[in-house]
Amino acid sequence: MVKSMYSLVLLVIVLICFACSSENENYEPVSASILNLPNEPYDYINLNLPSHFINNVPGQPLPTSVNGIDNTPDDNPITNDGATLGRVLFYDKKLSANGTISCASCHKQDKGFSDDEVLSIGFDGGTTGRHSMTLINSRYYQRGRFFWDERAATLEEQVLMPFQDPVEMGMTIEQVVSTVQEQEYYPELFEKAFGSTEITSDKISKALAQFVRSIVSYSSKYDQGRASSTSPGANFANFTAEENLGKNLFFQTIPNGGGACFGCHTTEAFVSANPGPQNNGLDLVSTTDLGAGAVYTNPIFEGRFKTSTLRNIELTAPYMHDGRFATLEEVVEHYNSGIQAHPTLSPALTDDNGNPVRLNFTEAEKAALVAFLKTLTDNTVSDEVKWSNPF
Repeated sequence: MVKSMYSLVLLVIVLICFACSSENENYEPVSASILNLPNEPYDYINLNLPSHFINNVPGQPLPTSVNGIDNTPDDNPITNDGATLGRVLFYDKKLSANGTISCASCHKQDKGFSDDEVLSIGFDGGTTGRHSMTLINSRYYQRGRFFWDERAATLEEQVLMPFQDPVEMGMTIEQVVSTVQEQEYYPELFEKAFGSTEITSDKISKALAQFVRSIVSYSSKYDQGRASSTSPGANFANFTAEENLGKNLFFQTIPNGGGACFGCHTTEAFVSANPGPQNNGLDLVSTTDLGAGAVYTNPIFEGRFKTSTLRNIELTAPYMHDGRFATLEEVVEHYNSGIQAHPTLSPALTDDNGNPVRLNFTEAEKAALVAFLKTLTDNTVSDEVKWSNPF
């Protein structure tokens, strides 16, 4: 009898120790076997932007700085735990109708968070209506609108829409929330990110937006040269003669023999300025895709599309909203000789007579411009673990 009581007491002690082991520093949460996440979250807050990005000279900010163009809302600042949750949601294929597609399926890290397919493939084999736009430097689009036609007013609104697209992921927002609630690894992540295990569409939206806004590129060959130069227009010591020529053509105005590319791809983030979607003369008339013209009733928006960043453009082929150009050489040739006189053509692409500009670059100049664009490639974005698949 005494022996039996002793065994019972010993068993109770063992069970208590096991129950308390969750407090032990060696305890691994339920998600540990499913997700490859560090004990301490990666740093998504401190970007450590180079000085040329911010140009914090008191009273003398350069027009190339990113100061004042961050579209992060006051009610959704990036946190390390929030972006970590967003990372998991971004790569979770369970959040599609048949468990085969995630956000990352159409925004691939090694493709500059774009897609190498002309049109992305949805959960049931269908194709999207437009090419996948890069997510890099999304936070620096000052207007804060998203999609090629800018139909989403905010990034928080945009990130929920692919889930509900009948071609892309085929879910309802209620199904997305329910599916997230069913996964054993999410309550802990929501608790860390928002202080509660409650799972809502608003929290899903905010976490995904935090993750996307954290994806910023600033470590390219261009940045290495820019860091030791007083201005982007000066020749960079680390550039070849061809790359410096291409850079000069990129920044110089058309009357001065350049391409004035910087007018639409401005700041050190190489993002669009704030005039809204633009028509870059791809077609003479708009037929199958009206772009922003299908969103806004004003006919001036017909054939206009959002201008994306040029950061990592070498990795984001094919190009344009419909993926019509397979190479950067084709893109440069379009602006050199192929701009069409569409009724809503951007004024920046017309000459003094209102006709499409013709740059008339030589073969060497076109090659130089391509060479410069490739200096914007930032492989740290492609290799950075904190933006990679955690499953």
